[in-house]
Amino acid sequence: MIVENHNGLFVHLVDNLIEKVNTFGLYFASLDVRQDSGVHRQVLSDVAEKTDALPKNYNDLSDSEKIETLLKITNKIDWEIFEDELTKDTLQNIGEIKQIQAKNGAQGCGRYIISHSESALNIIEVFGLFLLGGWQKESLTIDIVPLFETIADLKAASRIMRELYENPTYREHLARRKNTQTIMLGFSDGTKDGGYLMANWSIYKAKEELTKLAREYGISVIFFDGRGGPPARGGGKTHKFYSSMGAEIASDSIELTVQGQTVSSNFGTVNSAQFNIEQLLHAGIYNHLFGNQKNTFSPEEEILMRNLAEKSLSAYAELKNHPQFLDYLSDVSPLKFYAETNIGSRPAKRGAGKLTLDDLRAIPFVGAWSQLKQNVPGFYGVGSALQDLNENTDEIKDLYHSNLFFKTLIDNCEMAMQKSDFKLTAFLSEHDAYGEIWRKIHDEFELCRECLAKITGKDALMSDFPVEQQSVQTRERIVLPLTTIQQYALTKIRETEDEDLKNILGKLVIRCSFGIINAGRNSA
Repeated sequence: MIVENHNGLFVHLVDNLIEKVNTFGLYFASLDVRQDSGVHRQVLSDVAEKTDALPKNYNDLSDSEKIETLLKITNKIDWEIFEDELTKDTLQNIGEIKQIQAKNGAQGCGRYIISHSESALNIIEVFGLFLLGGWQKESLTIDIVPLFETIADLKAASRIMRELYENPTYREHLARRKNTQTIMLGFSDGTKDGGYLMANWSIYKAKEELTKLAREYGISVIFFDGRGGPPARGGGKTHKFYSSMGAEIASDSIELTVQGQTVSSNFGTVNSAQFNIEQLLHAGIYNHLFGNQKNTFSPEEEILMRNLAEKSLSAYAELKNHPQFLDYLSDVSPLKFYAETNIGSRPAKRGAGKLTLDDLRAIPFVGAWSQLKQNVPGFYGVGSALQDLNENTDEIKDLYHSNLFFKTLIDNCEMAMQKSDFKLTAFLSEHDAYGEIWRKIHDEFELCRECLAKITGKDALMSDFPVEQQSVQTRERIVLPLTTIQQYALTKIRETEDEDLKNILGKLVIRCSFGIINAGRNSA
C-alpha cells in the first residue's frame, strides 16, 4: 500500500518496525502480582471459618494435610461475603487477574509472587486461592513464583522446591507451563537478615542447588533477582556477577527487578538505558560464549567462601542483636520519615505496633543507613571475617585476583564504604545511649578498610576504578550539606518536647531526603 499509493515514502521505517516485532514481539508491559505468605495464611483461615470451601478444622491440619485439602478445592467463593478488608482485597485480586487475562491474554498478568516463602505449603496456598477464585487446574495460566529472602529461606529453597516438583498436581501444572519454574531471590531482605557476605553467598548457593535440582527433574528454572540500586540491595556491578557465573548456575534467562530511583537513573535517558541494557546483554552473551569454567568456585575456594560468610554472619548478628540497634537506626537516621517521602516501599514496615527488624521493609532499612552515611548492610562483617581468617590471607588474595564473582563482591563492598562518612555522626561517639553502637560500627568500618587493603593491594577504596571513584566523591560533596542539615534536624527532634517544632523539623528531614536521594542515587 505504501509503495503503490505513496511512492514508498517511509517504507524503510515500516520495514524496521516489522523486523523489531519479529525479533522481540509486540506487547505491553506484563503485570506481576505480589503478596506476603502471611496474608494468604490469614485469608485461608477466614475462608475456612466463613465458608464450606475448606473444612472448619483447616487451621489444625498439618502442612501436608493442608496441601492435600487445598488441591481438592472445587468451590468458587464470592469475595464480597467477607468483612475483613484484607481477605476481600486478596480474593478480589485473584478475580481481577482473570479479567485482565480475558481482555489482554495470559501475558497481561501471568505471574503471582509470594514474599516470605518458607514452605511448599506457601506456594500451594496460592494455588488453592486461584481454585477458590473459579480457576480450573487444567486451565490455570499463572506462574506461581516463590520469593526466598531470608538466610533460612534461601537454605531451605531446594528442599521446598523438591517437595513441589514431587507433588503430582503441581508437577502437572508445571508441565502445562512448559516445564518452566521462575524463582525469585531477594537480595535486600537477605542483607537485612544476614549481612552483606552471607546474603550474597546464600543466594549463590541457593542458585547452585536449585539449578541442580531443576535439571534433575527436567525443569527449566529462571532466576528472577530482586536487586535494588546500591550494593547493599544487590545492585552495584550487577553485570559482572552474571558474567562470572559458571555452568552450575542456570543462565538461559536473566530477569531482575529495577526499582525506585534506579529506574530513572539507569534508564531515564536513551544513552543511559542503552548503556545499562548493553551491559546486561553483554554479561549473558559473554558467559555463554567465553565462560569456560565449569564451576564458579573450586572445592577449596567454596570452603573458604563458606568460612568467610559464616564469620561475617556472626559479626553482623552480634550487631543486629544489640539492644540499641533498632532504636539507634530509628532515632539517628531518617527511618521514621521514610514512609512520608513516597520514594521507597510503602508502608515502611509491614506490621503495626513496635518496630521489629522482621517487619521493617528492606528499602527503608538500607536507605536509612545510606542517608546516615554508615551503609551497614553493604560492608558490616566483612572486616571481621577477613581478620578471623587472617591465616588464609594468601588464599583470599588469590581468590580476589582470580575469581570474578569474589572480586565483584569486594568491589561492591568498597563502593558501599566509599559512600560512607563517619565524620557526619562523629558527635554520637560519646552519646550516652548510642555511643557504644556508633563506635562498634565505626570500628568495623576501619577494620574492613584495613583488611581490604591487604587482600587487594590498593591504598584507597575504588582506586582501580578512578572514574567511578571520582563520580562517588563528587556526588558525596553535593550531598554533604543536606546530610548535615538532616542530622541537625534529627538531633533537635530528639531533644525537644515541642510538637509543633518537631513537625517543622520533620518536614526538613523529609525535604533533605529528596535531595540526598536525587544526588546520591543510592537509596533506590
